[in-house]
Amino acid sequence: MPQFFIKADSILSKLYGNDWEKKLQAKELQANFVHMTFLCRHFKRAYQDFFLSGNDLQDKSLSAVANGGGPVSTYLRFGWMLFLALRIHVFSRFKDMVTCTNGLVSILAILILHVPIRYRRFSLDDSTRFVRKCDKGVDLISSLSNIFHASEVDLLETSKVANNLIVEILNKTPRPASECQAEELKDIDTDAFSYFEGLMEESSLVSSIQILEKDYEDAIYDRGELDERMFVNEEDSLFGSGSNSGGSVTVSGVKRKFDSISSPTKTITSTPSPRGSPVASPVKESSATASIKMPPPTPVSTAMTTAKWLRTVIAPLPPKPSTELGHFLSSCDRDITADVSHRARIILEAIFPSSSPGERCVAGSLQSASLMDSIWAEQRRMEALKLYYRVLAAMCRAESNRLRSRNLTSLLTNERFHRCMLACSAELVLATHKTVTMMFPAVLERSGITAFDLSKVIESFVRHEETLPRELKRHLNNLEERILESMAWEKGSSMYNSLIVAKSSLSAEINRLRLLADPLPSLDAIAMQYGAPTAIPQRTEASSDPNVDTPSSPQRLATTVVSNETTGVTGEHNSFVSPVKERSSAFSAFPGKSRQPPLQSAFASPTRPNPYGGGETCADTTIYVFCQKVLKLAAIRIKCLSDRLQQPNLAMEQVYRLLNLVLREQTGIFFNRHIDQVILCSFYGIAKIQLLNLTFREIINNYRKQPQCKPQVFRNVFVESRRYGRSGHETVDIIAFYNRVFIPAVKPLLVKFAPSESSVEQSHGSEDTEKSDGPSPGSPGSSPFQRLPDMSPKKVSATHNVYVSPLRSAKMENLNSHNSKSYYACVGESTHAYQSPSKDLTAINNRLNRSRRVSSRLNFDDPGLVSDSVVAGSLYPSQSSLHLTSDSVLSQSQSQSQSQSVLLASSASPIKHK
Repeated sequence: MPQFFIKADSILSKLYGNDWEKKLQAKELQANFVHMTFLCRHFKRAYQDFFLSGNDLQDKSLSAVANGGGPVSTYLRFGWMLFLALRIHVFSRFKDMVTCTNGLVSILAILILHVPIRYRRFSLDDSTRFVRKCDKGVDLISSLSNIFHASEVDLLETSKVANNLIVEILNKTPRPASECQAEELKDIDTDAFSYFEGLMEESSLVSSIQILEKDYEDAIYDRGELDERMFVNEEDSLFGSGSNSGGSVTVSGVKRKFDSISSPTKTITSTPSPRGSPVASPVKESSATASIKMPPPTPVSTAMTTAKWLRTVIAPLPPKPSTELGHFLSSCDRDITADVSHRARIILEAIFPSSSPGERCVAGSLQSASLMDSIWAEQRRMEALKLYYRVLAAMCRAESNRLRSRNLTSLLTNERFHRCMLACSAELVLATHKTVTMMFPAVLERSGITAFDLSKVIESFVRHEETLPRELKRHLNNLEERILESMAWEKGSSMYNSLIVAKSSLSAEINRLRLLADPLPSLDAIAMQYGAPTAIPQRTEASSDPNVDTPSSPQRLATTVVSNETTGVTGEHNSFVSPVKERSSAFSAFPGKSRQPPLQSAFASPTRPNPYGGGETCADTTIYVFCQKVLKLAAIRIKCLSDRLQQPNLAMEQVYRLLNLVLREQTGIFFNRHIDQVILCSFYGIAKIQLLNLTFREIINNYRKQPQCKPQVFRNVFVESRRYGRSGHETVDIIAFYNRVFIPAVKPLLVKFAPSESSVEQSHGSEDTEKSDGPSPGSPGSSPFQRLPDMSPKKVSATHNVYVSPLRSAKMENLNSHNSKSYYACVGESTHAYQSPSKDLTAINNRLNRSRRVSSRLNFDDPGLVSDSVVAGSLYPSQSSLHLTSDSVLSQSQSQSQSQSVLLASSASPIKHK
């Protein structure tokens, strides 16, 4: 599907405009496809765990042959069609993964009550699976909720709605299950269930499926939606395994992507996840549970485990400020408790509306769709509100301890800060439930903030919520990387409102490109646009918070601070400094802990002096921290790409230093662009100036293998254009951008990396110089890559070519997929057929530790063999055998002249559009 969107981009742009993805909801459609793939696999595995599958059925009348696949049980098909009826008629707007999983589990309960006993795989006497009441039998809802980490209340409600669908669509008459004497109900507590006699009879089952399919066809006929019946008919391998994180969706059957190696901010240790989650540590179980076969984690089970945290940790909290938070709110210059509650109600109502405009009405008992949507929205609002109050109290406590004061007026009266906190809380709730209809950055638009605003609270949010599951931390990390790489550089980002103060020389370009963010919309405007409750009269941001200033004149901002720019590869000062205080360069100071400014400074007016910065403005501190994170993210990606290209460490460090110089002295190169575009051009520029055997095609081909690669990065690069006397913009490929924009702007910086005479002699005279890990001549003392996580393979055996590399986080999703029988990746096939992974690893260890008892090996001491010294001498002649003439080494001036003539990229080999 991603490849189809890329191929059809030009056609769809002509039909629907450049924003066709938003109009056609392409990302939502792709996410829905991935979710349905996961849900169908989850349902099939659950069904096969409880009932006989199509391959096991001897009665062929109860199995149908799937298109291109094996037999599918008719009961399985009935359950899937009943689930689709739930999605169409009940889960109309909020088709999130957690709600759909609850629907599947409730339908599984209906199947357990109605499928004949002879098709069961389970026994109700299994105490490890079923929870039994004293004298009423098995508590089915409680048992299923324990197995699938679901909510008992949600399962009961969904089961009732599913029963109403059976009555409405199939015209079946329900009876209280406690009054029935059916064999399937024996030894089950049936107080909360209804029973439909004859629902699973062979004579009526096929006709019931046909009725459900006809109802489904009528419902989606005019919608143009994906026909979701196909998921139960096809083999799982057709769709591959997918992942959905950070708002971006990947299907590994098409192209596998891996998460980033490290967060651009400080790494925070994750808290243990609940038992059975994919991140739980293997611990020794008691003897009673040691024999239980724990199901391996899947995307669905991971989502349910995360939702369990939200349900057990956040949901029980009160929907109002705690006593501690109330003290902080009342300790301000005025009591702002009512303002905080009112703002939260408006913003969360805009993000989770109770009803949508133009929502269609459904007749009969199916009117429960709008009721379910309202209940769902209210539950999500409460979860986000409680999470917001909880983290806000922890932040206030930390700020109070740091400032030694309980008066936090400048922070707690900041409108932008509260909206960022509300948006972050709502985004975590949406990410927990895997909502398709509200994908990032939808919360930014409904909150009236920008991506750069949200990035200011992400690290603090994670730092002050210790119980946050690892999946949600990973989600916030992905969001922050998206913000740093491109979203903060887009037009309308509030980053430019701070940058124009921190570096006034960029004011002309920022104003010419109209990059400044719009003023923060009022609460009244948001309430009117999204149908939130009518806002009471509130003070505007400028009047309620004297520290927040949103000036309408960018020129007035630009005249506040004049930065002192430095030049040269070995510059020791950052250009984003105030005239009063200088700080070391972001390149030379590569801290293990990111310098996080106080929240009051991060959200104060850009022109306001920073009380903690020794004369700096708040814009200086904000931009400095932002650039530090950008440089760390760039360093991680440069190292990964350099390893793929097998380039020497010297070239890798020079690429980083060039990018650092471009960020400091040619910051406009990043405007409206992706940082990977600058990285790719920097790689090719260094390769040309250093006369390395590296082409743009090789760089692009290896960049395609990067985890964050998107074809739009090297195919659509923003450039300015001028036609018929009018200025505008267009998109070109990466080579055209390199020749037209990058080289003319960066050439004065790039020629400083031309090899000098001494470096040429040194590189020809010693092999160690080329492969040295140390810094290049004239560079700062420490390498910027020393503190990055080393993901390169390590040799673990002195006598065998066996290497071990750390398991990347996203690879775990592929290993957790049930497409493979083993959850360990080994080179080649298994050591023995149908053997467990633990035995495979034992066999590998035994083979590595085996003593060298085999006598039929080559004797390398045999004089008839070629010795290592002979081979080394032929590859690396001694230094005395090298004769360099005076004209074989270019002078510095000749080197720079020659380098300028070869910097341009050849257009004879354009990027091949696959």
